[in-house]
Amino acid sequence: MSGFETEWLTLREPADKAARAQALIDKLSRYLQAMPAPAIVDIGCGTGSTWRCLKGHVPEGTSWLLLDHDPLLLEQAENTIGGEAAVAFSQFDLNHLEQLPLEGVSVVTASALFDLVSEDFCVAFSDRIVAQGCGLYAALNYDGIIRWTHRHPLDDDMVEAFNRHQKTDKGFGTALGPGASPCLHLLLEDGGYQVDVMKSPWLLDGKDAALQKAFLSGFRRPLLEMSMHGEAEIEDWLAFRMAAIAAPESRCEIGHTDLIALPV
Repeated sequence: MSGFETEWLTLREPADKAARAQALIDKLSRYLQAMPAPAIVDIGCGTGSTWRCLKGHVPEGTSWLLLDHDPLLLEQAENTIGGEAAVAFSQFDLNHLEQLPLEGVSVVTASALFDLVSEDFCVAFSDRIVAQGCGLYAALNYDGIIRWTHRHPLDDDMVEAFNRHQKTDKGFGTALGPGASPCLHLLLEDGGYQVDVMKSPWLLDGKDAALQKAFLSGFRRPLLEMSMHGEAEIEDWLAFRMAAIAAPESRCEIGHTDLIALPV
């Protein structure tokens, strides 16, 4: 785990919390309230942001199992959450979905995960949770929309190149990128689930300058790999976008969607 990865997760957590679709959290809460022994497995848990967001919205005594492949992220999650009753932590490689511990699980949760995985992954994952009768709360899946109030002529080109890079292999096969939520929606409806999807965009302004700068810094490599524009044009565009963060009335919207799928 790099220091930047930890910093990025810390920077994005407040924006994630503000963006989450509250109506879907409320629906999750009502569903779990009806469970005699509610249990959640959070996959790709990182430092535990999903737990921190949902802990006040799930029934007292809900059991949690937080899974991540990165032992250092798990260690940080345990250090910040440790001591909480009914919260356990385990290292797990999501490439082995057949071993995902779902016995007795009410709902699987994940945040900012499914846009990184492939269609084949989503098919295998959906098959597993449908077979077990688990619900799914999948938040903050990138939907391909990025808008700025202060426009640059190359904005659309750069976002299109970034979105193409989002569909490259992130360790789980060719990633779905912005197609993640539609794919899950279709698969789980076909599995007999009731599925609701809502927008959950980041709406950023000057107070989110550090997050915006980190986000834009993450553009450089994808653009160098995918853009039809040369390095000098890319650097000029990045410099413009960085400077615009401090401009009056500057806003940035980064689109996400939240999805909840529950067995009928």
